[in-house]
Amino acid sequence: MRFVGIDLGTTNCGLAWCEPGLDPKVEVFPITQVVAPGELRAEPLLESCLYLAPPSESEGGLLELPWTENAVTVCGRYAAHRGRETTGRLVSSAKSWLCQPGDDRTSRILPLNAPGGLPGVSPLEASTHYLAHLRQAWNSENPDDPIDSQPVVLTVPASFDAVARELTQRAASLAGLRNVLLLEEPQAAFYAWIAAHPDWRERVSPGDLILIVDVGGGTTDLSLIAVVDRGGRLELDRVAVGEHLLLGGDNMDLALAHSIAAGLNAKGRKLDSGQMHALWQQCRLAKERLLSDPDASEESIAILGRGSSLIGGTVQAKLTRAEVEHLLVDGFFPVVSSNDMPARRRAALVEVGLPYEPDAAITRHLARFLRQQAASAEHGSVRRGSSGLACPTHVLFNGGVFRAGHLRARLMNVLNSWIVAEGFGPAQCLEGEDLMLAVARGAAYYGLARHNKGVRIRGGIPRTYYVGIETSMPAVPGMAAPMKALTVAPFGMDEGSREKVPSGEFGLIVGEPAEFRFFASASRKNDALGDLLDEVTGELEELAPIQVTLDSSGQQGQLTRVALETHITETGTHELWCAARDGRRWKLEFQVRQHSRK
Repeated sequence: MRFVGIDLGTTNCGLAWCEPGLDPKVEVFPITQVVAPGELRAEPLLESCLYLAPPSESEGGLLELPWTENAVTVCGRYAAHRGRETTGRLVSSAKSWLCQPGDDRTSRILPLNAPGGLPGVSPLEASTHYLAHLRQAWNSENPDDPIDSQPVVLTVPASFDAVARELTQRAASLAGLRNVLLLEEPQAAFYAWIAAHPDWRERVSPGDLILIVDVGGGTTDLSLIAVVDRGGRLELDRVAVGEHLLLGGDNMDLALAHSIAAGLNAKGRKLDSGQMHALWQQCRLAKERLLSDPDASEESIAILGRGSSLIGGTVQAKLTRAEVEHLLVDGFFPVVSSNDMPARRRAALVEVGLPYEPDAAITRHLARFLRQQAASAEHGSVRRGSSGLACPTHVLFNGGVFRAGHLRARLMNVLNSWIVAEGFGPAQCLEGEDLMLAVARGAAYYGLARHNKGVRIRGGIPRTYYVGIETSMPAVPGMAAPMKALTVAPFGMDEGSREKVPSGEFGLIVGEPAEFRFFASASRKNDALGDLLDEVTGELEELAPIQVTLDSSGQQGQLTRVALETHITETGTHELWCAARDGRRWKLEFQVRQHSRK
């Protein structure tokens, strides 16, 4: 038996594995992919890009893999390269769309700029493509030991809501993966650090608070892990998770593109929208090369011209290491105080697209996380200053962005200025593994830890969940009945647990269409199972409602008394059961479609 870890990333996917033994070692699995027409190569990462090739490019088997025939789509290195040279055929950032509640994530909405007549794909389908590629690449190399028979740990952002987790699980199932568990990416990064440091118990102590800062291609994930002493045994608790922030490498690449475009515009070379998109993608490649190669000082960029003379009209530009470090350090990691909060979007109407954060300053988002969210967690091992600011003792970085030492240094300097102001000594940086592959490595190690009952991070669900309860009151013209919020899954509830909600009985409408309203909160960490809030406040974020007709055995519009039971599955999704006195039971769960769940 092997334990497989998969990092389904916004920008790159990784695959790692390990097997039981006295000295288990986590190995990275090289992923076979198309790198040029008719050319295959195994690479450490699979770029999370899907290219929808026209028939002329897919003829002759130029996009074929050992396990495909008549391929019209391609993932990975060549997909990213070829997609940047065309308009409307590149699918990227599918993972960001997978957690976007404003759209039906099973509809074929990608690419957004697809030409008329091109059948697009849904965020769910794109994610399925990447996972299927990983599965088939493994099985091609290991026909006698297929991944289908291995325990697989698939990572998701800690900030993913229940719907996004369920969609990820659904994509894995559609890709043919079996026996899949979900794990939060910051925890996976920390497991990779533990795997690389068998003496980790000598490096941290009870009372320590570890901040994980994970800046990926599309998101920024913040988590806190407390080191606690339970009966003389050192254990780890995940005590806080940040909001879902669509802020990461994509934003940085766009900032670099705008900087270059501004310089070209000053010289009379104005780029159109298609060229700007190509420049954005090229800046990502140039940035990654400059950050990964300490000897590289600049990268050349070429943008194809428009019109009859494409070659003659090619626009040339350069991106230097100094520009990258200046724009990213000052633009995304500015020096701010711990009281500076991120700016909020003010415009009433915005362009259709992903809801990127309006404030690009990661340091301000970190300040809000430590001051408003983490500080609200009543946990004896959370070290706080006099102002309530959570003050970490250690920091673990993850994500390819942090291959730039200047970025790590700036964030540590800003964070430590806050911590010292609170009267504590500065936090120390934990040296991590490969920033691009740590999540996949940690996921594989976690699978082994579960099997061997090794070190585990106690976490549970990262939010508190509520169901809306309509108040019983006489009807008043023009006034909807007030809504209360019943706690049905408290923060930290463990995966695999099942509890009865200790709140008595409620009336359940069966036999006709009804709507169930659900809410979540990242800040209310102390509401217990069964607590009933008298009103829905701004601390609660409403999730997509569940509209369903529950079976009533032929009786329409019946009001049945039920007790509630809550179940957090092993994959981290939430089921709410309604149990009637006569033994009938109904299950509400987050399914794939936003408005058609049952």
